[in-house]
Amino acid sequence: MRWIYRVYVGQSGLMKLEANLTGLFVPLVTPFTDDLRLDPDALACLAHDALSVGARGLVALGTTAEAATLTAEEKRAVVRVCSAACRAHKAPLIVGVGTNDTAAAITTLQELAQSGDVAAALVPAPPYTRPGEAGTLAHFTALAEHGGLPLVVYDIPYRTGQHLGTSTLNALGHLPEVVGVKYATGAIDAAAMELLGSSTGGLAVLGGDDAVISPLLAAGAHGGILASSNVRTADFAELISLWQHDAAGPARRL
Repeated sequence: MRWIYRVYVGQSGLMKLEANLTGLFVPLVTPFTDDLRLDPDALACLAHDALSVGARGLVALGTTAEAATLTAEEKRAVVRVCSAACRAHKAPLIVGVGTNDTAAAITTLQELAQSGDVAAALVPAPPYTRPGEAGTLAHFTALAEHGGLPLVVYDIPYRTGQHLGTSTLNALGHLPEVVGVKYATGAIDAAAMELLGSSTGGLAVLGGDDAVISPLLAAGAHGGILASSNVRTADFAELISLWQHDAAGPARRL
């Protein structure tokens, strides 16, 4: 099933894809057998279980999946298994594409786009090389123009070494193909409040730091991509739902 996006015209007049990225997205771990082979049956069980107890969608090949240690064939197998689970549950699948090689990232995005099963790609700011905010914007502009998939910007400066200011994140949000940001700066600070108060329409802000997801949701985040939700999926899904329905007391207790 090809994932269907809504389209609207933003303030710039450009057509923008909206992948409806709200709620909990579980960044699945990658299970292996005792002899170090990928265990597709265990992965399928994890995927179906997460989607059955409240997850809005899944993230495959994220950092939690230890994607950097998987072979190309293992990555393809993970995407196949997660795609099948998401089709069965009519849920969106996000796939991690983590590289500071712009050309290689475009190739990977194009391959994922051909499957028709991937709702968006989760892409970090170019790690390690720290190209600056202008360079990061150029990187994502190239991915948006040539990759063929909606993009979720992964802002995690304590991993990438690259700070992205609110103005840069909003500039990225004006790209028609950028539909969200996984916001994992490690803090709830003035910059987070500024982003939530000024983000472009259609840009979903998804919290990426488990320890501070509750206050980020209280301040208006759309959902989360949370590693601990591999273990407490239903509780994290409920936490997001409570804040979205302004149930502050129960949300705080949970």
